[in-house]
Amino acid sequence: MSNMQIEQANGKLGILTPGMGAVATTFMAGVLAVRKGISSPIGSLTQMGTIRLGKRTENRSPLVKDFVPLAGLNDIVFGGWDVFPDNAYEAAMHAQVLDKDLLNEIKDDLEKISPMKAVFDKNYVKRLNGTHIKSEVNKMELAEAVMRDIEAFQTSNGCDRVVMVWCGSTEIYIEESEVHSTIEKLEEGLRNNHEDIAPSMIYAYAAIKMGVPYANGAPNLSCDVPALVELSKQTGTPIAGKDFKTGQTLMKTILAPGLKARSLGISGWFSTNILGNRDGEVLDDPDNFKTKEVSKLGVLEHILQPDKNPELYKDLYHKVRINYYPPRGDNKEGWDNIDIFGWLGYPMQIKVDFLCKDSILAAPLVLDLALFLDLGKRAGMKGIQEWLSFYLKSPQTLPGLPPQHDIFIQLKKLENTLRHMMGEDLITDLGLDYYEED
Repeated sequence: MSNMQIEQANGKLGILTPGMGAVATTFMAGVLAVRKGISSPIGSLTQMGTIRLGKRTENRSPLVKDFVPLAGLNDIVFGGWDVFPDNAYEAAMHAQVLDKDLLNEIKDDLEKISPMKAVFDKNYVKRLNGTHIKSEVNKMELAEAVMRDIEAFQTSNGCDRVVMVWCGSTEIYIEESEVHSTIEKLEEGLRNNHEDIAPSMIYAYAAIKMGVPYANGAPNLSCDVPALVELSKQTGTPIAGKDFKTGQTLMKTILAPGLKARSLGISGWFSTNILGNRDGEVLDDPDNFKTKEVSKLGVLEHILQPDKNPELYKDLYHKVRINYYPPRGDNKEGWDNIDIFGWLGYPMQIKVDFLCKDSILAAPLVLDLALFLDLGKRAGMKGIQEWLSFYLKSPQTLPGLPPQHDIFIQLKKLENTLRHMMGEDLITDLGLDYYEED
């Protein structure tokens, strides 16, 4: 049982997104459409999911939103930054994810959401040519400018609380280094324009410094460094990352646990993607693809644990490809060929062709991460929120801890965290069915 004191979700919650492209505008437009009763928040655990409480015989399974004190959709205010000056309506029309008739029904609300000037450096995302960008002298001044933006947004919109969810592009691959080791070294690096401090890290630093919960929806290093983890503890800030678990990786974290559960072997897993949106264009650059590749490749190894099941998985060949194909737009196709083997080593194959809309899958994750991080902040939680791994391709963990990628274990951890928060018994499924003798 928990004795957590959770502040109620009174007043308005500001959700700020660095990046106001396809994912962010699909998220914003979706919430506005749900508010108007035009559509339903399908894919959102916070809005449509239920949670079992107590014994199965009790039949207590409330909606998650009726169980924990989450901010209501009517209390959300949207804001963000982007390298292009288009307002949310223009950006959503350009992204071509949502139907134009739907967007026109919420046009007035979307047009009011205009991006603030972004922190942008072309060295980290070579395929974008942003014009709507900040021009401060160094990275510390850029971080301070972001903090001023947050304060101004909060004041002008009358927000009681603010959270930040990175919805920007994948940056070039950067490995953790000395500049990321302590808060002091990171702040010195910000003042000296250190090359290993990318724009996403500047946003993360600004948010965490202010105590604003931060989730990283891209595979960028961002808040996944010791300096920012330490800062999040000092400022009492919940953080989560990294990389929204959407198309192909979502399928992997559903399929791989099932194959492992049945002790079926896997000799090869070939994955290729075609997509034509801004994300695809950015990932067409090898330096940016490397960041995404590392995020996607780690999933199978952590689920299958080849060192513990060498006969089944030690020779697994895992290949991931992403191909930029403009005609496809946001309609991503993730194709998987899985070579498996069963009883006596006999080979079999599984083919998966997932024709998905990337932003449609990502939008509810933005909402859930924002609402759960806000809940965590009001419950006094700080640092890495591993219970939110459910939403992420490459979950951030404490040093030395392997991430959990199995989506079913992730869901159990998330639900048990909510039960703990609210003083309900944790569910371990250890209750045994048995026959009583007379």
